Amino acid sequence: MNYELIRTFFKIGLVTFGGGYAMIPIIENEVVDRHKWLAKDELLDLIAIAQSCPGVFAINISIFIGYKLQKTWGAIASAFATALPSFIIILLIAMFFHQFQDNPVVAAVFRGIRPAVVALIAVPTFRLAQSANITLTNCWIPIACALAIWALGVSPILVIIVAGLAGYIYGQFVKPTE
Repeated sequence: MNYELIRTFFKIGLVTFGGGYAMIPIIENEVVDRHKWLAKDELLDLIAIAQSCPGVFAINISIFIGYKLQKTWGAIASAFATALPSFIIILLIAMFFHQFQDNPVVAAVFRGIRPAVVALIAVPTFRLAQSANITLTNCWIPIACALAIWALGVSPILVIIVAGLAGYIYGQFVKPTE
């Protein structure tokens, strides 16, 4: 078992606040830049797969990366290492939350954290858009998908299925330019 894999995903799980998407820059730094376990294109593909699958994004992406590196045991170890810090922190908060839930300082801290979390999600979104070659000519696609989900209440599952089918059909008629 590669303990560097466990250590890396434990660290990612420990220092990432704001949900799975906020951990994309940290995962990219650790997995692509520092350890060179994956190429940036491979990570982008795994991110697309992880967000298309049911479940927690952070766990999904750690499973895919762990499996790619060390098959089943790598997937299990990286998923466990990613989830363990959150489990411990949530357990501690649950044990002591009643003691500080009405504290105005704690409430003010949470109000301050919320805008920062939005930024943590926005930055990887723009980076993903660049990596996926989203330009002014095709930016209407993610915008239309987001509006369909947000304003019209269309199921994200339906959006993913339609996008996948449209991509397949498009690929049958247009030769890729690589």
